[in-house]
Amino acid sequence: RLPPISFLFTSTTVFLSKQWYQRRVREAVVSTQSTGDFSKLQGNVNPKAPVHSTRIRVGRSIDGFGLSPGITKEQRLGVEKLFSSASKKFEGELAGTYYPLTGMEEKVRQQLVDDHFLFVSGDPNLKVAGMERDWPEGRGIFHNDKKTFLVWVNEEDQLRIISMEKGGDVLGVFKRLASGIKAVGDSVMAECGKGFMLDEKYGYVHSCPTNLGTGMRASVHIDLPGWTKEGVDKLKARCEELALQPRGTRGESGGQTGHTYDISNKHRLGYSEIQLVQTMIDGVNKLYDEDVALQKKHGL
Repeated sequence: RLPPISFLFTSTTVFLSKQWYQRRVREAVVSTQSTGDFSKLQGNVNPKAPVHSTRIRVGRSIDGFGLSPGITKEQRLGVEKLFSSASKKFEGELAGTYYPLTGMEEKVRQQLVDDHFLFVSGDPNLKVAGMERDWPEGRGIFHNDKKTFLVWVNEEDQLRIISMEKGGDVLGVFKRLASGIKAVGDSVMAECGKGFMLDEKYGYVHSCPTNLGTGMRASVHIDLPGWTKEGVDKLKARCEELALQPRGTRGESGGQTGHTYDISNKHRLGYSEIQLVQTMIDGVNKLYDEDVALQKKHGL
């Protein structure tokens, strides 16, 4: 008799985590208390750069509840109930509304679709890992009134905390994210006395091994017509040198169209949040400067 898929996925996650990151964890221990130290960040994305939007997210798991591949239905509902209650304590810019997927009104659903906030079922990787069991129970979306602070509940991770806005003010988006992480953590702690899953060596624990460490992905959507003309493969190679990851604007597996790219930090583990955001800011500025030169080279 084969073990359940959740066991297989969890075992694979542990194995891959050890193999994938063994060199980096020998070299660096993750800094997990750095999101509030904004003074260490130098500069911002060049305001002349054609950045459409900025988005920074982290994943978090609440201690005492299972990770998505093995979480029980009761635990998933418990996470949702806990966050729904905790989110009512958010104040100021972070105050907003939680929308459960179960029983969602069509008007609300359509608005979330129009805002590009709604996550949906059907991802083959999540399905085979057992992460979409009992869909859509226990899942939902929170966003503040300005729609610049979001939390996805029980998607891939128990919590995905997101800060986003139009334009390229990476520093402003990061500050809001740090405030949001603290608000979520403090509110959850006040509700149940539990904190986030955290390992002193490996950092924050997530369902996917690629998110071990900070669990943070800081990205911008930016036009790079010069690099597009130079060649996408060359852009990928340059991003590798800058510790960045280029994607299409339709997501990780959505492909590339036009000359607008999603550029983000490549690493999660072995670096602090400050270091990763700084890497993204510096790298995007370099890509923009190089793109201006490439536009001239190709007569654009």
